Amino acid sequence: MQVNQFLEQSAQKYPDKPAVWYQDQWMTYGEIEELANKVGNYLKERGIKRGDRVALLYENSFDYIINYYAILKVGGVTVALNTETTVDSLKYLLNNSGARGIITNRRFSKHLVPALREAPELTEVIIQQDDLSEYQSISHCVPIQLKEIYRNGKSEHPGVRCIDIDLASIVYTSGSTGKPKGVTLTHLNIVSNTRSIVQYLELTSEDRIMVILPFYYIYGKSLLNTHFYVGGSCVIDNRFAYPNVILDTMKKTEVTGFAGVPSTFMILLNKSAVRNYKFPTLRYLTQAGGPMAPAVQKEVVEVFAPAKLFVMYGATEASARLSYLDPRDLPRKWGSIGKPIPNVDLFVADEKGNPLGPNEVGEIVARGSNIMQGYWNDPQETAKVLRHGLYYTGDIGKMDEEGFLYVVGRSKDMIKVGGERVSAKEVEETILEMKEVHEVAVIGVDDEYLGEAIKAFIVPTPGKTVDENMVLEYCRQKLPSYKIPKHIQFMDNLPKNKSGKVMKTRLKEMEKQKS
Repeated sequence: MQVNQFLEQSAQKYPDKPAVWYQDQWMTYGEIEELANKVGNYLKERGIKRGDRVALLYENSFDYIINYYAILKVGGVTVALNTETTVDSLKYLLNNSGARGIITNRRFSKHLVPALREAPELTEVIIQQDDLSEYQSISHCVPIQLKEIYRNGKSEHPGVRCIDIDLASIVYTSGSTGKPKGVTLTHLNIVSNTRSIVQYLELTSEDRIMVILPFYYIYGKSLLNTHFYVGGSCVIDNRFAYPNVILDTMKKTEVTGFAGVPSTFMILLNKSAVRNYKFPTLRYLTQAGGPMAPAVQKEVVEVFAPAKLFVMYGATEASARLSYLDPRDLPRKWGSIGKPIPNVDLFVADEKGNPLGPNEVGEIVARGSNIMQGYWNDPQETAKVLRHGLYYTGDIGKMDEEGFLYVVGRSKDMIKVGGERVSAKEVEETILEMKEVHEVAVIGVDDEYLGEAIKAFIVPTPGKTVDENMVLEYCRQKLPSYKIPKHIQFMDNLPKNKSGKVMKTRLKEMEKQKS
C-alpha cells in the first residue's frame, strides 16, 4: 500500500463525506481527490517522475493536504519545509534535497524568491499567488498559479505505478552538526506506523481530530495520515495563539480527538478557559514531542475527563511513533513512555545492541518496518544511529520489571522546544558571529510551557560592549523564532575541563541549583 491510497480509498468509499474543516468550511474526500489528481497530472506533464523531490512550503490548509497527496500520486517524494524559515534555510534545504519543484503560496515569497535564485535544480514553482512576475524573472523557474491547475487540470488518476519501498518523504530534523538532516521515509515506513497508531488508538471513520500541530512536523503529519487511512476527518485551526478560539472550534466541530506537545497542554491549562468547557464528544487526547511532567499529566486527565490521555514517544526517524502508555496504566506508571506500539521492538540496550535487564540504564533502541532508511545523502550521520540492525534513539532510558520504559536523559546535545528539536551548536555558532561575543554555550533549561527553553551563557569580547537586546536582535535576523534563546546570562568565563572543553554539565547543575 502507498500513502496516497489513504486518500484514494477513502474517496472511493466515502466520496461525499466531510474530510477536512478549515476556515469554517468543509471539503469532502471526493473534492480533495479530484484536485489532488489535477495537481498530480500537472506534475507528471512537467516531467516530475518517481523519486523526484517536490518541496511543500505551506501552512496547514486544504491546499497543503491536496498537494501532499498529489506529489505522492506521481511517485514524487514530499519534502516537508518548516514554515518558520529564512532565506539561508530555504536555500540549504532546496539544494540539499535536490528538489525539482516547490508548491507554496504568496506568504513565503519574500524568503523563497532570493533562495530560488541560488537553487538551480528547482524548475517548477506552483504558487497560490496572482502576480507571478518575481518568479518569472528567475530564468530556470517555470511558475504557474495553483488556482489555474485547479481550474483546468485533468481530474483522472495520474496512473503512475509505485511500490511500497519507494521513497515517500524527506523530513528534515536538526542534526548534531547544526545542519538539518533529511530523514528518508518510504511508503512502507509511513503505512506501517499509520496502521499501528490506528490500532492502539482504535480509530474509526467516526473519529474527528483537532489539528493545531503543523503538518511539516512528523507528529502533525501522522494526524492527517491516520485519519485519512480510516476515512475519518481533520479539523484544522491555525489560531492556537488564541487558545479559547481553538476550544470553541473543538466544541463547534464536535471533535473526538486532540493532539499536542507538552507546551500545548500547559497553555490550555494556564492561559485559557478550558475548565469552563465541556467536550461531550471528546474521546481521547495524545501527547508526544517531549516529556510532560507527571503533575501536568494528572491535571490534563482531570480537566479533560472522561477523555483518555495517551502519553506517546517517538522520533521523526521512526515515521512518528515508537511507544505509548495505555491510559489504563497511567495512574500507576506516571512518567513512563509505556510499551512499544504494535509491530515495533523497543528496548534498552548497550553499545553493541544487547538488551539490558530491568532498571539497567542504557540507550533506547528500536527496530521495525517504520524505521527510516537513513539520512538523505549523509552516510556518516546515518551510521551513527542505524547500527547492529537497530535505530539508536539518542535517549538514555531504563525499563521496569513489567516492561514499561522510562526516559532518564538525552545523549545528544539537542534541545526540544515545544516539540521542535534545536541544535545547541547551531545557536552557538550564530551568536559567535557577533564580534562582541568571545565565547558562548547554549543549553536547554526546564520550562513549564515549552518543556525546554534555550539559555545562552555568553562571555563578552574584552573591550567590547554587548547586552541582551543586541544578542536577541541578531538572532532574530538569523534564526527562526523557536531557535532564539529565551534566557541569556553574561559570564566572565565558561566552566571548562583541563583540555579546554566547555563543561555544559556544570552549567546545567548551576541551573538546577537555582530551581
